Amino acid sequence: MVLEDLVFEDNYKKFGLNIFSNENLDSINSIKAHPYIKILFVPAGYELMIDFNYHITKVPTLFFLTYQYLDIKNGSADEASFLYYNRDFYCIQIHDKEVACDGLLFHNVFEIPNVELDPAENIIIQSLFGHIKDELKWKESSGEEMIRTYLKQIIIRATRKWKKQNLKTDIVNIPNNELDVFRDFSRYLEIHFREKHQVADYAELLHIAPKTLTHKFKNLHMESPNQLIINRILLEAKRLLFYTDKSVKEIAYDLGYEDPAYFNRLFTQKTGNTPSNFKKNYSSGKKYNI
Repeated sequence: MVLEDLVFEDNYKKFGLNIFSNENLDSINSIKAHPYIKILFVPAGYELMIDFNYHITKVPTLFFLTYQYLDIKNGSADEASFLYYNRDFYCIQIHDKEVACDGLLFHNVFEIPNVELDPAENIIIQSLFGHIKDELKWKESSGEEMIRTYLKQIIIRATRKWKKQNLKTDIVNIPNNELDVFRDFSRYLEIHFREKHQVADYAELLHIAPKTLTHKFKNLHMESPNQLIINRILLEAKRLLFYTDKSVKEIAYDLGYEDPAYFNRLFTQKTGNTPSNFKKNYSSGKKYNI
C-alpha cells in the first residue's frame, strides 16, 4: 500500500489526513506526539494502547484523542485513517453548540475515547473520510470549508453513537436534561484538575451545591465526583511517570500537591503501587494485561 499523508495549512490553521496500514504503522509517529485534536479510524484487527488501556478492534472503530498516549501495536492489510488538526482549524470548545462532543468524545470522565461502528455506519464514515481525502488532493479554494463540513458530520454522528453505547445502557442511563451537567463537569475537570481537587470546587463552577452534584452522579449510577477527580489526577500522574523523566516530587507539585508524601500515599492507596514501582513496572514492559 502506498502511504498517503495529505495536509492543508493556511496561516495558523492545520489539518491533515494520514492513511496507513500494518506495513507502515510508524508513519504516524511524528503526528502522535503533537497536541492536535485527533480522530483515528481503524478497521477490525488492530491492536493499540491508549494511555494505559489496551484495545483490540473487533469491528471498525473511531478513536478520539487529544493528549492521550497512542501506540498502535499491530494492524492489518486494511487501511486505517488518522485525521489531525489544530484548534485554529476547528475548536471543539468554541463550536460546542454545533457538535456537542466535548466532555463526551473528548475529555470524558469514563476514559472511553472510542466508538464502534456497525456496517451501515462504517460505510457512511468511510465515505466522509473519502470526501476529506478528495478535498485535500484537489486543493480547491473552497476545500477548507468543505473539509470542515465533513469533519463536523463525523463528529456529530460519532457523538450520537457514543451516547447510545455509553450513556444509554442498563448500568448508566443519563437523561438528556442531565447531560449538560455531566459534560460540563468533564470539561471543567480537564481544565482544572491540577489545582482543584475538591468536589466543592466543581460544584461552584457548575453553580450547584456539592451534595447536589454528588447526588446527581449517584442517581446516574456513576462513580462519585470525588472519585472521578482522583481518577483524572492519577491518570496524569501515570502519564508523567511513564512518559517523562520527572521525579515523583516534581510530579506531585505539578498536580497541585504541596506535600509529595501525601501524593505518594494517595497514589499507592488507589493503584496498589508506589509511584516508583509503577514507573519501574511499565519501563520493564509490564504495560497491560490481555
